[in-house]
Amino acid sequence: MQGKDQPMPSYPNGRAQLRAARQESRSLYWAVAIFSFFVNLLMLTGPLYMLNVYDRVLSSRSFETLIALSALVAFLYGMMGILDYVRGRVMGRIGARFQARLDRPVFAAVMRATTLSRAPREAATGLRDLESVQRLITSPALMALFDLPWAPLFFFGIFIFHPAMGILALFGAIVLMIVAIANQVTSRKPLETANSSRFAADQLGNQIRSESEMVHSLGMRSAAFDRWQLARGKSLDASISAADASGTFTAMTKTFRLFLQSAMLGLGAYLVLINELSPGAMIAGSILLGRGLAPIEMIVGQWAVFQRGREGWANLGVLLSAVPPDMPRTELPKPKAALRVEQVTVVPPGEKLPALRSISFEVKPGQAVGVIGTSGAGKSTLARVLTGVWQPASGNVRLDGASLEQYDPDVLGKHIGYLPQRVQLFDGTIKENIARMLMQPDDAAVVKAAQKAAAHDMILKLPDGYDTRVSANGGRLSGGQIQRIGLARALYGDPVVLVLDEPNSNLDNEGSVALNQAIKVLKSEGNVIFIMAHRPAAIQECDTLLVIDNGARRAYGPKDAVMAELVKNHGDIQRSTGKSGGVA
Repeated sequence: MQGKDQPMPSYPNGRAQLRAARQESRSLYWAVAIFSFFVNLLMLTGPLYMLNVYDRVLSSRSFETLIALSALVAFLYGMMGILDYVRGRVMGRIGARFQARLDRPVFAAVMRATTLSRAPREAATGLRDLESVQRLITSPALMALFDLPWAPLFFFGIFIFHPAMGILALFGAIVLMIVAIANQVTSRKPLETANSSRFAADQLGNQIRSESEMVHSLGMRSAAFDRWQLARGKSLDASISAADASGTFTAMTKTFRLFLQSAMLGLGAYLVLINELSPGAMIAGSILLGRGLAPIEMIVGQWAVFQRGREGWANLGVLLSAVPPDMPRTELPKPKAALRVEQVTVVPPGEKLPALRSISFEVKPGQAVGVIGTSGAGKSTLARVLTGVWQPASGNVRLDGASLEQYDPDVLGKHIGYLPQRVQLFDGTIKENIARMLMQPDDAAVVKAAQKAAAHDMILKLPDGYDTRVSANGGRLSGGQIQRIGLARALYGDPVVLVLDEPNSNLDNEGSVALNQAIKVLKSEGNVIFIMAHRPAAIQECDTLLVIDNGARRAYGPKDAVMAELVKNHGDIQRSTGKSGGVA
């Protein structure tokens, strides 16, 4: 168990994964850089055209020269447009490749983080961080970075026209770069606050929406709205502050650039009047200045996207470094239904005190174990440990001799079926939900699992049978129907161990009878079943009982012997209390 001040473990592959994903598109980045060179080179088309029109066409009054120049300019602009379009498409594919390359590692890290005793806070925003980096890659802000190295080319052209114009252009570029740096320093904190506030408001809104039935039935709509509006208000205030900070510099940049272009025209006009510059060079210099300053203005205007992408990159580096990656595991044969728990101590994620302490027991094939205890005793914690959802702080859970860590999580899920205390369905058909959302469900296995769960006849009575679509909140299905479908999902693929957490909490008498019949069948097939329960009806088919009290094993053995011991102890406590004058 990690101490209070012990640093979070760091795995060296985190930032390396990000760099590797970026380097996969190195050749494409070079292609974009080459396209950017030619695009910026072709940007000289406009200034050169204006230079020749003012200095040659107007002075010579030659229609042939004008037509030839215009045709050439049309061709060059067409080539520039094609190259600019192509580099935009290439950047779009770089962003898509980057996201596709990291989708699985980031998704897996977010899922694994929920099982850690000290999960990094970046896990809550992992997928959004990946999207923000992808948006940065495809945004005009990053494209402006490819254009920025070629800005000196335009300033050099202005210097060729006249040194005074070049000095003015260079001064303007320095001022805009100072504004860009000030924008970064000033708007960083407001942007981070706005992003975190927006995330908190979205989380609360999603939670209220997912529990809309309860909110409506308990008359909580006004209270829920007030709380959401408070979070939303903080998000809006933070967004306004960030927009104000960023917008101030954007407006300053735009205003100064327009002023600078006018100043360039004014200076050019003065130089024309004293015969040190031609009218064409005056116009061309103004155009070159606008093109040279455009990347800086774009970066300042897109700074929020740029900042969010940088923040996302940093968060992903922390997340992938803090969460241990899935290591390749040797594929083991299908295990026998023999499970042994060895001195297991469990500290739930985010907590410091253990919920289970030194629990040990062994279960043979064909046994059904009822796990009983008061609320908060640790029954659901044990269920999560037996299914590999939570890792024990010490001790081992072994399935057919191999610890659960030796199985790949997806493979382990095929061997251990799990029915959580709160069953959640996914958007899709009943068949897809029973098949655990596989892209290509096995129809025969789906029907077999439903029959084992005694849910087959119930499903056939639905409008579209197994193809009936359900939503995340169950839709038209009752709590008992959802629970029976959840049981069928747990049984899909013939797992050797089945863990049922309060399986009859929503079942009526018919459902309870069906559940007990299903447990009887599973026992006859040599499977191991764990039933965490409060109700005696749930452990009717159990032949073994495990009693947990305050996270510790209190009793384990044959059901009748354990129940008799519990009754005896209860009687002794009552008699002891009566002798001491207590109230029975």
